[in-house]
Amino acid sequence: MHMAKTSKTPVVHQTPGSPFLNRISLHSDRVQPGVHPFTIPLLNQKLDLKLTTPVTFLVGENGSGKSTLLEALAWALGFNAQGGNKDNSYAEGADGHALGRALALSWRQKVTDGFFLRAETFFNFATYLEEVGSSFRAYGGKSFHEQSHGEGFLALFENRMEDGVYLLDEPEAALSPGRQLTFLSILYQLASMKVAQFVIATHSPILLTLPGATIFSIEEGQLREVGYRETEHYKLTRDFLNAPERFHRALFRAENDPDEGE
Repeated sequence: MHMAKTSKTPVVHQTPGSPFLNRISLHSDRVQPGVHPFTIPLLNQKLDLKLTTPVTFLVGENGSGKSTLLEALAWALGFNAQGGNKDNSYAEGADGHALGRALALSWRQKVTDGFFLRAETFFNFATYLEEVGSSFRAYGGKSFHEQSHGEGFLALFENRMEDGVYLLDEPEAALSPGRQLTFLSILYQLASMKVAQFVIATHSPILLTLPGATIFSIEEGQLREVGYRETEHYKLTRDFLNAPERFHRALFRAENDPDEGE
């Protein structure tokens, strides 16, 4: 994989469709009813996720299945299910195999390069690189442990993401709003050149504004394509910032508030 040159002017291609992976569904004969994670409503025989753009966002409440799906997809693509690429083997017995075996993947053009980023296990990935004596040349030349969490994330984004399929589970977790904007720029460049494909689970209303991306909201076990202004993430953030005191009155109401029962 090559270093992404973020100063290059994006070339926006008009050809529709995702560059690589274009559909995720299930082999019905491999579904195990009543066994986790198939007990999650999204992850049953009805799953049919069509990837029509280089960037696909998955949004939904915790427990809706978006992170579980990414983990299984990582396993199916040969990435380490705890985060990393095909070269990493630091997490034996990671989850994702049962659902991963059941996934049916349809390709426009099959690729093997890519990366699975899990915000919650990024520290483990950084430690693994230290233990195997990585020079970190492919990651900007500096150990992730010598950088803040946000700096490490951006170093990974800027240096390791170019061609291939990238699965990102809540990448905003370590990024300030300003750094989310930096990441948004990197994401837009790579998506515009159509050399990379991203499937991203996120709660960030900033990232959801990416032009040309597809957003699927997971609601009651169903996938519904929405615009970013339709997402609860956007609407709640907008309403809160417009009138935080209104939310405060409800959130901080004293137990003996006489208005409580009204």
